[in-house]
Formats: sequence, structure tokens, C-alpha cells
Amino acid sequence: MGKSVWSLDHARLHKLLKDKDLVAKSSRILIAVSGGQDSLCLARLCLDLQSKWSWKIAIAHFDHQWECDRGLSSHIAKICDDWGVNFYLSQAQEKIREREGEARKYRYEALINIATEYDFNYLLTGHTRSDRAETFIYNLMRGAGIEGLTALNWRRKINENLTLVRPLLDFTRQETGQFCHKWQLPVWEDKYNQERKFARNRIRLDLIPYLQTEFNPQIEKHLTQTAEILRADLTYLKQETTRLYEQVYNHENNSLKCEELRKISLNFQRRIVKDFLVQNLQKMPNFEQIEAVVKLIESPNLTATSTLIKNKIAQVKNREILIKNN
Repeated sequence: MGKSVWSLDHARLHKLLKDKDLVAKSSRILIAVSGGQDSLCLARLCLDLQSKWSWKIAIAHFDHQWECDRGLSSHIAKICDDWGVNFYLSQAQEKIREREGEARKYRYEALINIATEYDFNYLLTGHTRSDRAETFIYNLMRGAGIEGLTALNWRRKINENLTLVRPLLDFTRQETGQFCHKWQLPVWEDKYNQERKFARNRIRLDLIPYLQTEFNPQIEKHLTQTAEILRADLTYLKQETTRLYEQVYNHENNSLKCEELRKISLNFQRRIVKDFLVQNLQKMPNFEQIEAVVKLIESPNLTATSTLIKNKIAQVKNREILIKNN
């Protein structure tokens, strides 16, 4: 594929980028490429659309130093050389443990560092509709709230100058595979994607095919539509929570006013309490901790929770809830 081509997939992504205003013209774009079909599909589509958008594009890869990835970095470097695109490689100083969450953390940190160092405006990843459905199920089973169910979104601001974008969230994994096959892209078969010790792999390999066969062939589409609806709800809830927080928060005492909280519905009480705990504990509270503090709204003076973290408790004092050392 030495020159730009055009297909229904190109037209589809081109329209989606315009309709959702995902990536601005004349931007500097860094595309994260793992070597798999999704990221290769994204990279090739964006390179073919480059002239229409006046983008400056580069590709980046993070090497986890896993044994079965031996040769992968060189494989991607050759693709970039063949395609005439700049390539940035970040390598772990030592082998990262084969854990989903830990690997993802190091990978994103490395990619963001590259994007920041070389002044890219956008970091693009090849997450698809299939990934979004899997994330929805995964977080639902972990008991996540609306934030978790909408975690995989189209755009996320990383900092003032960098935005993370997932342009393929309307494409399925089957469609990216068909694109790679059609244009003979050199996909690297990741053996880790077949490891059932990873929860997300079991969802992808076992659970979703079962749900598609036994319940709903369009399960991925419907789950992602639900995520879109919830995302709009979440935007409103966050805006309203910010407004209400100012009404109930006592800046002088760093406390919440119980009388004002009583006027607010339970869903906003929980959100305000969560934000208050994050502010004071410097970590995300769990459901039980939030509920324990919500109960204090109707409790008498000097009522307190059990320990929140280490020696911290929440206590009612003079009709206000505050955080103090136990």
C-alpha cells in the first residue's frame, strides 16, 4: 500500500471524524500500534486520510519485554519504514508482569510521555466497538458505577495539550480484521490474546460469543449504545454535582453541611460524598465507604464512621460532616 486508497471504510471513518469532531485538521497525531489488527487498521486508515486532513502522523509502540513479543518491535519498525512514517519506540526497563491492569498503566504512561515530548496534539488508539462491549461487561461484573460502564469513550483530555481519541469505536473487531485481510496488512498474531488467564480474554473468547449465540447476535451494538446513553447522563450528573457541591460545602471548615445535603436526592448525595472523600483521602473511595458517610447526613452530633483509611474517620460535628484523624 504505497499510495493512498479509498474504500467504504475510509469514507465511514472520514464522516465519523467530521460528525463527532474527534480530531482537528492540521494536527500532530501519534497512533499507538500494538501490531494487532485493530491498531494496524487504524494506522492505515489515518495515513490514507492524511492528505484530506493535513495531519502530521507518527506511530508509537511500547515494548513490555514479554517473551512471546520477541521481534514485534522490529516488525512494527519495518511497517513504518515501508509506509514512510516516523516511528517511536518505548521499552520497559525490565519485563513487566503479565497482568492486564499493570501492563495497561505502563503502556499509557509511555505513550503519553512520547506524545508530550514530541508535541503531539492527539494520541489515537485502536479500540473498537467490541472492546467497548467487553469493557462494559467487565466493569459491570466488578460492580462499577456509571463511570466504569462508560469508561471507554471517544475522547479523553489527558492534559492541556494532549487528547486521547478512539476513532474506531463504531467498528467491530470483525470489520478491522476484514480490512487488514483485504489490504494485506502484516498483522502480528498476539498469543496473549488467547490466554484465558486474563479476564478480558475470557469475556472476548467465551462470554460474548455465548451471549451472541444464545441471547442476542447484536449484543456488542446494543451494549455500546447503552454506553453512549449513559455517557450523556454522566455528563449531566457531573455538571449538576459540581453546582450542588458548592451549595453544601463549607470552604472554611472543609466540611459538608448536613441540612443542605438533606434537600438533595440520594444519587447526588452519593456523588457529592464521593467527591468530598476523594478530596480528603486522595484516593477513590469504595461503595461501602461512601454509604457510611451518606448515613451521617441524618445522624446525631459526634456520630462517626469506622476507619476510612489508616487513621481517618468521618464525623458529624455541629451539623456538618468532616474528616478527622481517629
